[in-house]
Parts: sequence; C-alpha cells; structure tokens
Amino acid sequence: MDEMLVANRELTLAGVIVLAPGVFLGADAGEITDEQKVALGDLHLRKIDLADRVLIVNPGGYLGESTRREIAYAHATRKPVSYTDPT
Repeated sequence: MDEMLVANRELTLAGVIVLAPGVFLGADAGEITDEQKVALGDLHLRKIDLADRVLIVNPGGYLGESTRREIAYAHATRKPVSYTDPT
C-alpha cells in the first residue's frame, strides 16, 4: 500500500490523472464482504477501461491473483502495462 501511495503522489504531482484503488484489501481493510470484494474487482476493471495505460505497483516483483486478473484484462483491452519492479 505504501508503494502505491508513493506512486500515486509522484504521478499526481507530475500532472497525471491517477485512477487508483480506493480500498486496499489486507490487514487494515476492516470488514469487507465477499460481495464487496467482487464489486471492488469489477470497479478496478472499469477503471482500466477509463485509463490510457496501467502501472502495476509490484514491490519485489510480486503479483497477486487479482492483479494478474487485472493485467490480463488490460492486455485484452489493449492497454499498455508497465511495472514498478521486474516480474
């Protein structure tokens, strides 16, 4: 999450419109229902639809299951994908 916040800040200060996750799942997410998780996953795909390109923030090269799904979707919709760390 910290890396995503840093990337968001740097891109925003560079004048880029950033469509980032609004909720970070994990230890600090609080209670999120399965229905909400599905809705958030769909929302992330809609954000990819709006984006010109997709930056994957992947410290240490890590890619989780939902991120891999989003990368596949971005490729399928012909969005350029770049990464902060090698995969």
